[in-house]
Amino acid sequence: MKTHLVTGGAGFIGSHLCDKLLADGHAVIAIDDFSLGTYENLIEAIEHEHFKFLEGDVANSSFWHQLAKDCPTNSIDVIWHMAANSDISAGVKDSTVDLHRTFLTTFHTLEAAKALGVKHFALASTSAVYGDLQSVLSEDSAPLNPISNYGAMKLASEAAATAKTSTDLDKLWIFRFPNVVGPRSTHGVIHDFVRKLNSTPRRLEVLGDGTQCKPYLHVIELLDAMMHTVRNSNEKINRFLIGPLGDKGTTVRYIADLVIRLYGTNAEIVYGNGNRGWVGDVPTFTYSTDKIYSLGWKPKLTSNQTIDKAVGEIVAELKSPVVALR
Repeated sequence: MKTHLVTGGAGFIGSHLCDKLLADGHAVIAIDDFSLGTYENLIEAIEHEHFKFLEGDVANSSFWHQLAKDCPTNSIDVIWHMAANSDISAGVKDSTVDLHRTFLTTFHTLEAAKALGVKHFALASTSAVYGDLQSVLSEDSAPLNPISNYGAMKLASEAAATAKTSTDLDKLWIFRFPNVVGPRSTHGVIHDFVRKLNSTPRRLEVLGDGTQCKPYLHVIELLDAMMHTVRNSNEKINRFLIGPLGDKGTTVRYIADLVIRLYGTNAEIVYGNGNRGWVGDVPTFTYSTDKIYSLGWKPKLTSNQTIDKAVGEIVAELKSPVVALR
């Protein structure tokens, strides 16, 4: 049995990761400040004998200093750094959000890894580090010119983590996520559409013209990919793109139509102008997943199949109990 520490452990991806690690027979220490995560996400994990939860802000060095006093050196095998601001538009409104929740959480967690003697570190990154590159994205694509504060702070986090491999870390995994969907999500296009229909069942306003087309990956497939990569990659710095089967992606129009149908309303869809939903939005991108495929992992679902699955899950999770108007 290994001991894994998960920052952002009560969040969307972090809580699913905790459940997966526990199911695989590991011990888990989860940390969250509940800025985005919820206690409800931990209901399954909290009952497990090998699960421990700590409430705290991982961007606060005093939190880590106390943990280092209470936690024996070299007792943690891997740190999974999932904590971050995952709402790009929130970072556009206030750039300090990404500085604190994305970069400083990474910086202080890396410092804590050194203090705790942790040599293996896994970092959740994003396709947003590329900016609006008009090409198929790969691990070696350049230049990296993020167009959002979120992407910029994730890129800075990658740089801080790679620097640690020359001093403190023996192994680093950087996972660049596409759009990840599934139950327990806190935001995102499906989540936003269901929330809007709860308020206005006859009308669905869409940011942008609906032609935005991006790859979507289900959170369960994301976890499978990360677990497989950690078990099978052997470089000091292991950087991987993770994406769905195929590379065409799914349009916002497809998602809007599906959400309305499964929600059970005949709402009018009102589209905005242009193909960007907000400042910092990358309207279209395509992933190359050749590298992770060569390691022996492939997803089971296409982007459209992922959306089909996730819309059903999220509608069931978030739909208002009030019967939708027809």
